[in-house]
Amino acid sequence: MKLSALLALAISLPMVAVPAAGAVERPNFVWIVSEDNSVHYLRHFFEGGSPAPNIEALAREGLTFDRAYSNGPVCSVARSTLALSCYAPRLAVQFHRKLAPAQLPPEIQVFTYYLRKAGYYCTNNSKTDYNFTVTEKPWDESSNRATWRNRPTPGTPFFHMQSFAVSHESCLHFSQATVEKRPTRTDPATVKVAPYHPDTEIFRYTNAFYRDRMMQVDDIVGKMVAQLREDGLLENTFIFYFGDHGGVLPGSKAFVTDAGLHVPLVVRVPEKWRDRFEIETGSRVSGAVEFVDFGPTVLKLAGVEIPGHMDGEPFLYEGVTPKRLDEERIAFSYADRFDETYDLNRSLHRGKFHYIRSFTPWYPSGLRNNYRYKQLAYCQWRDLYRAGELNEAQRRFFEAQPVERLFDTEADPDEINNLATDPAHRETLLAMRNELTRLMKSLPDTSLYPESVIIDQAVQDPVRFAKTHKQEIGELINVADLALVAFEEARPRLEKALTSDNRWKRYWGLVASASHGPAAGAFTPTARKLFNDDEPLVRLRAAEFLGLWSVERPLFDPRETFRGILAETSNPATALLTLHAAVYFQDHASLARPFEVDAESIRARDGQIGRRLEYLSGRSASSKGGRRRRSVGG
Repeated sequence: MKLSALLALAISLPMVAVPAAGAVERPNFVWIVSEDNSVHYLRHFFEGGSPAPNIEALAREGLTFDRAYSNGPVCSVARSTLALSCYAPRLAVQFHRKLAPAQLPPEIQVFTYYLRKAGYYCTNNSKTDYNFTVTEKPWDESSNRATWRNRPTPGTPFFHMQSFAVSHESCLHFSQATVEKRPTRTDPATVKVAPYHPDTEIFRYTNAFYRDRMMQVDDIVGKMVAQLREDGLLENTFIFYFGDHGGVLPGSKAFVTDAGLHVPLVVRVPEKWRDRFEIETGSRVSGAVEFVDFGPTVLKLAGVEIPGHMDGEPFLYEGVTPKRLDEERIAFSYADRFDETYDLNRSLHRGKFHYIRSFTPWYPSGLRNNYRYKQLAYCQWRDLYRAGELNEAQRRFFEAQPVERLFDTEADPDEINNLATDPAHRETLLAMRNELTRLMKSLPDTSLYPESVIIDQAVQDPVRFAKTHKQEIGELINVADLALVAFEEARPRLEKALTSDNRWKRYWGLVASASHGPAAGAFTPTARKLFNDDEPLVRLRAAEFLGLWSVERPLFDPRETFRGILAETSNPATALLTLHAAVYFQDHASLARPFEVDAESIRARDGQIGRRLEYLSGRSASSKGGRRRRSVGG
């Protein structure tokens, strides 16, 4: 049986249970997870990456998945998705650094709960970082002491997950003195600098430094495999090595680009299971798999029934028949808020194509985030942009995003050439656009409501909220998608949305209008009326719209509106979105004036609000006008 027989295109395939042969015959599972690294830093996946002999040895005894994707490009969202095997926007767990955890109903549990019910000993060492609470215990032990060695009997099957922070983004928060005095094992002259990055000493050093960290990850993998061998468990244990999402150089982590989503994945298949699969060890898999699939895959291999609420499907189990891989599987991803920074984007991978939809495209990806700008490379990239010293590909991170992007990741692995406006790829664009819309409606995607609504109405019971609001969410998606057609074609429907009795249709009417750019200035009188809307976030979007595209002169100044909302709201998400807009208008919009606000006048409280205020008051790392600021945490 060839490699392709191992992959489940589960939309069309039946589920075949692994035959039970007593508890001792059930396989064990070990997940080895490195933080914040995409495929771009390991030579096994990407030219110029680090050597990783231990990971490569796992691959020789199993499978390499060349198209594995995290559903979220940041820790808490990715791990919440991974744990639940459900798409995060369906359960209101899509925001990184949660303002309020989602309370999940009893019928939705972490997948290890179902393993425990089946007799597995489940341990986690030790990161969780979930955006939810559950009603049942998912782990027998979750701590930095957790290990399979503590299981009650030698014959008890186990699942063990272990995360390693040696490759976490924080490792790149070094000083200029480090660059000058601490040589790297990897020669900076030999690294591949992405074409969207400036080729500078700092970027080369940061690349080399991180590749050294990936070699440390490989050493950790080797030690864990040695422990399993020492315990006599290696030949009945599936080992998954993967990254918890992409990263970690500037422009990757927290963004739905391949650099933020495309993770390394190798699965070692234990020897006694290879004959059952009749696999060709050492093979590479070209079909897409995503984090929601990982839990169902383990449950399937363990002979445990997969709960019906899970969005994922198993990709490896006995009895799978060969199928075409690339065209029939998709990977869905999302980015909403990372700490104090908002960016509502969605993406789909199918085969070699990657489609990205930006719902608030006027916000540049490079908008200030305190934690990101602890990296010297981030700061240098921004400074070179302001000095006008970047080429077109390097500038894009600091400029408005396209509403749609389409990339051929085989021909263009760095995602430089946007094919969305190429007539030759129009059919692919429309197919992926329509598939994304269908998927968002079917979930449904709760991010069509601002996070403030999620906090007030959804987190207490996100499943019920999504179910009862499904029709309205579909209608809001239809309004948002008016950004995808020519302005004159969209204009009548935009006018209807802007004058709707539904506040969130007015909200999305403003967002979709603003996405059209200067042509939407025709809506200036209507936006002026919405400037006094009862809903503060409609007023926010109206002020943004007028600050961007008003045909009136002098240019509308939205700052007083922002201050009024900040003084009015006690919801931290409303305050964060308002401060996000304030930073945009200070640093990027044509208005480009300092935003001053009295912190005592702000009713909402949260540490992320504090980060925004530190930046705006000049007490964190530098931004405009050459001011020097101290860097603070994230």
